Amino acid sequence: MKHLLPSTTLALLLGLAALPVSAPSFAANSWDNLQPDRDEVIASLNVVELLKRHHYSKPPLDDKRSEIIYQSYLKLLDPSRSYFMASDIAEFDKWRFQFDDFLKSGDLNPGFTIYKRYLDRIKARLDFAIAQLNKGVDKIDLNTNETLLVDRKDAPWPKNEAELDDLWRKRVKDEVLRLKIAGKDPAKIQETLTKRYKNQLARLGQTRSEDIFQAYLNTFAMSYDPHTNYLSPDSAENFDINMSLSLEGIGAVLQSDNDNVKIVRLVPAGPAAKTKQVATSDKIIGVAQGDKEMVDVIGWRLDEVVKLIRGPKGSVVRLEIIPASNAPNDQTTKIVSITREAVKLEEQAAKKSILHLNQDGKDYKLGVIEIPAFYLDFKAYRAGDPEYKSTTRDVKKLLTELQSEKVDGVVIDLRNNGGGSLQEATELTSLFIDKGPTVLVRNADGKVDVLEDENSGAFYKGPMALLVNRLSASASEIFAGAMQDYHRALIIGSQTFGKGTVQTIQPLNHGELKLTLAKFYRVSGQSTQHQGVLPDIAYPSIIDTKEIGESALPEAMTYDTIKPAIKPASDPFKPFLAQLQARHDVRSAKDAEFVFVEQKLALAKKLMSEKTVSLNEAERRTEHTDVENKQLVMENTRRKAKGEEPLKELKKEDEDALPVDDDKTKPEDDAYLAETGRILLDYLSLSGSVAKK
Repeated sequence: MKHLLPSTTLALLLGLAALPVSAPSFAANSWDNLQPDRDEVIASLNVVELLKRHHYSKPPLDDKRSEIIYQSYLKLLDPSRSYFMASDIAEFDKWRFQFDDFLKSGDLNPGFTIYKRYLDRIKARLDFAIAQLNKGVDKIDLNTNETLLVDRKDAPWPKNEAELDDLWRKRVKDEVLRLKIAGKDPAKIQETLTKRYKNQLARLGQTRSEDIFQAYLNTFAMSYDPHTNYLSPDSAENFDINMSLSLEGIGAVLQSDNDNVKIVRLVPAGPAAKTKQVATSDKIIGVAQGDKEMVDVIGWRLDEVVKLIRGPKGSVVRLEIIPASNAPNDQTTKIVSITREAVKLEEQAAKKSILHLNQDGKDYKLGVIEIPAFYLDFKAYRAGDPEYKSTTRDVKKLLTELQSEKVDGVVIDLRNNGGGSLQEATELTSLFIDKGPTVLVRNADGKVDVLEDENSGAFYKGPMALLVNRLSASASEIFAGAMQDYHRALIIGSQTFGKGTVQTIQPLNHGELKLTLAKFYRVSGQSTQHQGVLPDIAYPSIIDTKEIGESALPEAMTYDTIKPAIKPASDPFKPFLAQLQARHDVRSAKDAEFVFVEQKLALAKKLMSEKTVSLNEAERRTEHTDVENKQLVMENTRRKAKGEEPLKELKKEDEDALPVDDDKTKPEDDAYLAETGRILLDYLSLSGSVAKK
């Protein structure tokens, strides 16, 4: 849903005079003379006014928000507290409750001052790191019993330069140790790290006023909610913190993660997803064009990494990735080759399969419909093409085919479905309910718009289950929420993403503002925001919900409720949920795949809880080997249960390996899908229901 505010809003705001813009001054560093220009000052005042008038929650711009802006800005610039000193923070603290006043008056200088101090501190740290390396990697003592605090988000700010030097001496040692354990020789380590730090120094010198302005104003915008963003003129077309690279890219949603770029979602049927070698939470540390030299991108800005990854359709980009499956301190990488291409609509289309299960001595057939996205070919639809493609039309056709095959029920697979067309979410809901409201949209003024299915009669009335996970978002949550509220389907899987807000793009005199102006609600009156949809039967989440999801984002808007649009009907599933859960628990305790996931999550949780790492090579290697051995035991336990040959060592994926052909994979081999089918059959057995075919 894309809305535009009246153009008169901006026209009124542009009649400004006597705006404070400081004169440039000469200094030693190239960035010291960077100052906000008139266009940036006007844009900042426009953003202040637009948020005040049109943001959904309209929180006041006051001292409380000033504190949020200040702390968020420090966290954006120095999340690991490794650059600023306590004296810097003491100096900046005088502005702690004044950023609201600065922004209202168009004074951007405090934001610029903090950023330029940050650049000064980075330069000093990079110079120090290079000096350490120049002494020779082989001179670094890896036999001492030192440790490094890696989780520094709550650490005290370093007192002085001596403390920073000691911290960075340890950081350089840690980098050397990681690369050494990953198999690099001293000469290669020296070359890699020196080049990395020198490249980062060179990039500092390329900092523009626009870079500072975007960082500062975006921090202000995101203090309202994580989906309200300022986009500079350069960034407006090419960059969003949650942008999708589906157009002549790799088909992935990327996000900054300290000095790294992290994959937060793969576009279904996109080039990256097709490789089967890229996963959510993987970190991209290098990018190469075709067979050219790999470019180290650690420490790069997200938009710069995006530009490297994008390229002509049909060309190859190679990514050096640290897999999310690695232990936290395991820097072992793999290289994945991806052919850039636009994601084709037909590749994202819904598709069906038959799940054959034997339960309680009887054979059953369940129809499976996988929906990767909520799509609609707007061009063909507007042109009046009777064969236009849409999620609802395709699913309706697939349901007809499945019913002709006399299936005992249907499982709709919404895993990794990041959403899409709101219209399609509403239309799809109409296939499964008699008629009535499908979703509620509450605007900033409190007015609630009700979208509903006005056609009587459900197209499919048979038994149904929905399979969801943490990456089921937006339109997926609207559909799943409606199915749960109308008691039309068992919702099975893990808690969904939790994005329940609507954004608009508002052009500015300089760049654009994306702001949140509405909120989605289920027909039960519950918001999908923050909480998402909670499954009736829960599976362990493969994805860390503390890292991925709306609740993981700073300043995320809260969950709330409004007046329901329908009267609560009798829930046919509720009397059997305890028994369904108990039966699932018994099966999953014996299922190799479920056991593997539980063990993997437990190990990851234990490793992530460790806030320090050893800088002793022998100890670090022992820890690394211990983790690998545990992973190998878990993998072989799973393989043995599935009748596969055990591994002697953990497999390193082949860059040139061919991706798995999904068409040759049986739905019965998907443990989560098969178990969802079994739960649906359990319900039919317990309730005495008969599938309506």
